[in-house]
Amino acid sequence: MTSFFPNVVYADNNAVAEENDTVKSLDTDSIEISLLTCSPGKEVYSHYGHTAIRYANYTKNIDIAVNYGMFDFNKPFFILRFIFGLTDYEMGICSFDFFCEQYKDWNRDILQQKLNLTQEEKYAIIAALEKNYLPQNRVYRYNYFYDNCTTRARDILLNNINGTVEYQNKQDEYPSYRKLVHQLNEDYPWARFGNDLLLGVRADMTTDLQQQQFLPDNLMNDFHEAVIRDNDGTIRPLIIEETKIVESGPQIIEREFPLRPRTCAWILFVLIVCVTLVEVLIKKNFWPFDTLLLIADGLVGIIIFLMLFSEHPTTSTNLQLLLFNPLPLIFVYRVTRNVIRKKHDKFWFFAACVLILFLIGGIFQDYAEGTCILALSLLLRCISKFIRLNKR
Repeated sequence: MTSFFPNVVYADNNAVAEENDTVKSLDTDSIEISLLTCSPGKEVYSHYGHTAIRYANYTKNIDIAVNYGMFDFNKPFFILRFIFGLTDYEMGICSFDFFCEQYKDWNRDILQQKLNLTQEEKYAIIAALEKNYLPQNRVYRYNYFYDNCTTRARDILLNNINGTVEYQNKQDEYPSYRKLVHQLNEDYPWARFGNDLLLGVRADMTTDLQQQQFLPDNLMNDFHEAVIRDNDGTIRPLIIEETKIVESGPQIIEREFPLRPRTCAWILFVLIVCVTLVEVLIKKNFWPFDTLLLIADGLVGIIIFLMLFSEHPTTSTNLQLLLFNPLPLIFVYRVTRNVIRKKHDKFWFFAACVLILFLIGGIFQDYAEGTCILALSLLLRCISKFIRLNKR
């Protein structure tokens, strides 16, 4: 299989030698290597933008875009695999013109930052890209926070610079992963709700400079003022030119469900209060309502519980499991039977205790929008059932 790079044939035995021959033949004066930052899109997987590398060799008529965000959305169980951290992405290459046309059609901007590189650094980056494009190297296990299309592009560039890259816009403290993501999904409340529901305590830890660069815009802004301190102590800017090569109009946000999660939570809260008051007044138990709540809570709880085994590190400890967990599915038959018979059941007391722990856990973890309101609603229901059935 032949590379998009010149004169490289991918054969395991000769790959390194072929790469060295290629590097030596390059005319460095005609070579430009740039970081490409693409603005966010409307699809869920594009809400946070994208990063690619442009490699242009005008002498050899080469102008390509290299990116690490290739995936097959049509693969079986893609969404489930993505949620559980089992998605494989791969390095992809296409012509630069085609890359630009795609983003123009998607109404997304592309900003180019041309890197200020020496001849040796250009050689090293091209050789690294060629090696990375070998069939056995191009596929990698994607992780949104720690190993994604932006961090891969950053690493292959910075790891082949002869010197130290120093950032001029350092902060004393950077936001948590969750807050960084929130900056970009404000217009998609239900997508944000789904993200927050799956993320655990570790997503609320503060990041450092390198960790916050998993977002394309953050990496672009850091590169903007960065400098390279060479081994001999001289300093040169990392970026020598910035150009917006694709400029599209504003994104048309396709609104999701018209009500925000918080609004739906308040509606449920009012409904539960009304149902509970009516029960007290007419001295009846609306057991189908409780059964429906238990089943819904348990079904969502299955997803949260399974996320404990995900390969995503930030989902392993999730206090929202105290609110959504599979246990109601186990006890739903017994609890429903006892409510119909107007018999006391300890489940309501233990459920109330767990919900109180969930509310206390909000000190340590930022919960998904509206879940605290939902917890108060269920707590009210549990206390009402416990008191009324206990009296009987």
